[in-house]
Amino acid sequence: MTSESPEPVRIGNRRHPSATSVDRRWIDALRTLPAAILSDNMAGLVGTSALRPLHREGRMVGTAVTVRLRPGDNLVLHRALDYVRAGDVLVVDAGGDVRQAVTGKIMLAYLETIFAAGIVVDGAVRGADEIGRRSFPCFARGVTCRGPYKHGPGEINVPVAIDGMAVSPGDIVVGDADGLVAIPAAEAPALIERARRQADKEAAAVVAIREGRWDRSWITEAERAHGLL
Repeated sequence: MTSESPEPVRIGNRRHPSATSVDRRWIDALRTLPAAILSDNMAGLVGTSALRPLHREGRMVGTAVTVRLRPGDNLVLHRALDYVRAGDVLVVDAGGDVRQAVTGKIMLAYLETIFAAGIVVDGAVRGADEIGRRSFPCFARGVTCRGPYKHGPGEINVPVAIDGMAVSPGDIVVGDADGLVAIPAAEAPALIERARRQADKEAAAVVAIREGRWDRSWITEAERAHGLL
């Protein structure tokens, strides 16, 4: 290992099959719901804050295929491409390290050709100019021109952490300009119903603002409840 290599990280070499693809009904329903509203209906505790979309535009929804790798080392990430199907989101736990890019425009071009739903990298990518001209979803913590190592090991389809958010294989990953949320597939139907109700309330509030009848009386009630009046 050279002096430029990242500090050793204890990562095994587990490789598991990809989880069952999420029911298309839930994927389509989640395309209409903002990440912020979904997060609100998961107690406001689920979601990222440090990752940003690098692609031109567009939302991302798909089934998680997860990868855990050593910071700056993308050997297992290349192997993980064999596990990605149409509609999957490749979720990469690179430990938040942005010293070396672990993927870039070439790997993203491949994912686009197999109709993957997108990629999430808690680490760095490169080729940002090209990525930014395309609509294939790419969310990452950072950008650098420095390339990756290819030493391994790494793990495929194990639980990972993305900016502190737990993601398991088979979770539904939703991303937009506000950030990302990961939803256990079994929780999707109930979450969708709650989120739709909130979305309807927010839409009604916007109409009320435009019509000059927005009720803000709750602010005084809240201040009184907290001893501020």
